[in-house]
Parts: sequence; structure tokens; C-alpha cells
Amino acid sequence: MLTDAPLRALLAGGESDRVEFTTALKNTAKFGEAVCAFANDFPDQRQPGYLLLGVNDKGKPSGLTVTDALLRRLGELRSNVNLEPLPAMTVGKRILPEGEVAVVEVMPSDLLGTVSPILRGLGDIARIRGTARTPDRRSAFDLSSAGPGLDSSRTLPPSRQRA
Repeated sequence: MLTDAPLRALLAGGESDRVEFTTALKNTAKFGEAVCAFANDFPDQRQPGYLLLGVNDKGKPSGLTVTDALLRRLGELRSNVNLEPLPAMTVGKRILPEGEVAVVEVMPSDLLGTVSPILRGLGDIARIRGTARTPDRRSAFDLSSAGPGLDSSRTLPPSRQRA
């Protein structure tokens, strides 16, 4: 889990393929999309992704009080947003002088030797230019070609291609 110095660097760097800020607490669909996108790691950064709750779009803590109930609810995201296989993630709380931040750290699934999760019901999700969304045909990767029994070597980054 992040310590204060790396968290501050993420806050200063803004949203990206690896970082999502939100002040909303009830938008579990948005949270699920972010978790799925970080686990998919289609930009092939091979680093964890971070959903940071209680952070505004400028990277500043918004005054959120991070409760044990909120942390439990975030921990349940793994199984409650219909991801398969389940991503590896940790949930924690950081207290900065400016305010509290809930941190959801999601490991890329390929680092764990599994196939990329798919958010069922919403289609394939990737972070493209800092936004979790369903990619269109002109996006960097055609995620639909990575399905079972299909050759994904044409669309996936080299480290994700099957031998």
C-alpha cells in the first residue's frame, strides 16, 4: 500500500492510465470500471492502478471522512462488480494534513499469471487517455479479439501476448 510520499506524487501527477480521482461515494459502476481497467493494464505499464476516493479533479483531498464501513464497501468491490477472474487489490486509508484519502490499489492481472478481467454486463473496459471506458474500434487495442480461442497476439502489448 502507498505511503504518503508516493501518494502525494500520484495526487500531483493528476489522473492517468493508472490513477482515478473521485469524490463520489455511491458510483460503484464507476469504481468497478476503474478496477477492471487497472487490472486489464492494456497500456502495459505493469504497475498497480489507484482509485483514490476523497480526491477532487485537481488532486486535492475533498474533506471525505474515510470510515471502516467505506473501506469494507471498497474491499467488496472485487466481488460485487462482476469481475472475473477476481483482481488482486488492497484497500487502505491515508491521513494527510489536507485530509483523508481512501486508496484502492489494483495489481495488473498479467503480473499474477491470470488472464485480464472483464467487467461483465458493461463489456471490456480499458483506461484510454485517463478515462475508463469501453474502447471503440479506433482505440489502441481491440479488446474483443482477446477472447477465448482467439489470437490476441495482434492486439496485445508484447508482454501480454501468449507464446
